[in-house]
Amino acid sequence: MSDLTGRRAFVTGAAKGIGAAIARRLATLGAEVIVADIDASGADALATEIGGRAVALDVSDSARVEQAIADTGPFAILVNNAGVDQHAFFTSTTADDWQRLMGVNLLSVLATVHGALPGMQAARHGRIVNIVSEAARVGSKGGAVYAAAKGGVIAFSKSIARENARFGITVNCIAPGPIDTPLLRAGVARGGDKLLAAMVEATLVKRLGTPDEVAAAVAFLASDDAGFITGETLGVSGGMGLGGS
Repeated sequence: MSDLTGRRAFVTGAAKGIGAAIARRLATLGAEVIVADIDASGADALATEIGGRAVALDVSDSARVEQAIADTGPFAILVNNAGVDQHAFFTSTTADDWQRLMGVNLLSVLATVHGALPGMQAARHGRIVNIVSEAARVGSKGGAVYAAAKGGVIAFSKSIARENARFGITVNCIAPGPIDTPLLRAGVARGGDKLLAAMVEATLVKRLGTPDEVAAAVAFLASDDAGFITGETLGVSGGMGLGGS
């Protein structure tokens, strides 16, 4: 894996779970990591652990996002990991739900990329990695708006990749499947053992993934080794969506 020493990274939703694993992996490779999360105390704790810097950030506040990037940038690496889901059939959701889900999952990515791109363009180098979901590619029963938002991130990423390749900037997505995080476990606690079994059965490898496996993929796409990869969506999902076994 390439050395990221001297490169500054901005990671959203980085206080715990997949985001924390990403922040730790990038720091291990030498990057200076800005740990951005709405959980200020969690961000502070992780930043102290990895020698980074914490930013308390509600990613649904676009103006605050751009200000935070201006205050801590420029960045060589941007990882959009923050996300929120809501398990409900579409007819049980409201316009307020749609706004919240779109704000955190899609509009926040527009805001971070809008803030980070000028610095990357000036440096003629950048790596943007957006964490989406296999739900964006196969749909999600009980998560239609979430899937729509993540699908929007994929389309947006392809467009930004087209616009910025000439600046040496790559833009890619990672689509995790069921990853063993506290958030997933909380959902399983509500849905029962059958829900967990269904998640595992949906993968070809018949297990949950780990945050570190997602972080390894992010680190690769953030490195010089991935300089010829852009506009792509990499599934880290154990083969979810391929069908069969």
